[in-house]
Amino acid sequence: MQVYDDSPSPLFGEAATLEETNRSLESMTAEKRIAWALEQLPGRHIVSSSFGIQSAVMLHLMNRMHPGIPVVLIDTGYLFAETYRFIDQLSERLQLNLRVYAPRLSAAWQEARSGQLWREGKRGIEHYNQIHKVEPMQRALEDLTVGSWYAGLRRDQASTRANLPVLRRQQGRFKIHPLVDWHKRDIHRYLSRHDLPYHPLWEKGYPSVGDHHSSSRLQAGMTEEQSRFFGLTRECGLHL
Repeated sequence: MQVYDDSPSPLFGEAATLEETNRSLESMTAEKRIAWALEQLPGRHIVSSSFGIQSAVMLHLMNRMHPGIPVVLIDTGYLFAETYRFIDQLSERLQLNLRVYAPRLSAAWQEARSGQLWREGKRGIEHYNQIHKVEPMQRALEDLTVGSWYAGLRRDQASTRANLPVLRRQQGRFKIHPLVDWHKRDIHRYLSRHDLPYHPLWEKGYPSVGDHHSSSRLQAGMTEEQSRFFGLTRECGLHL
């Protein structure tokens, strides 16, 4: 079970805690959570996106509530060709304020130095994620002076996210998960209502999409979590 920061914050009053605030946020709709966060939370606000299977929901919702909000994408250098085209499609349609961050070295240079780290078990995957995802995201948060960060994580996506709150602290910033209690049917309804697309690899059997070397189609007997990183881990380090 993951443990989240529940220390008191003066933002919510001297006696208030994140736990108490989350009790109120749990009863709100996603739109009301975002409206509350935009009004109450400090610093610059951004939303991160992998432009994955169902990312159009969070991007549409956030850009509707806060037009022009910076959308941070981490380009690892190993995204599917379909993902790059999907990024172009959504960026144009939703008029996104896209901010792309990448590792300091190219994918080819990293491989020349360290080999294909994702093939070296869980420790290799963690090293890979640190270089290709965590460091660029940390740089984005610092460059953009981010105080409040929105992400589309949901509790039903993985066992590691089952206890995720609406609001938490991560490395001194506020992290908001407006869709945390949504289910797949809620995602589908929103996409249908607003005529938004799934990622094109959804129709090819991918329940989740990240890098092409460590994302796989869903096979018989496989859980959605096992379709990423060869089933060794679900999290890439960005949201811990």
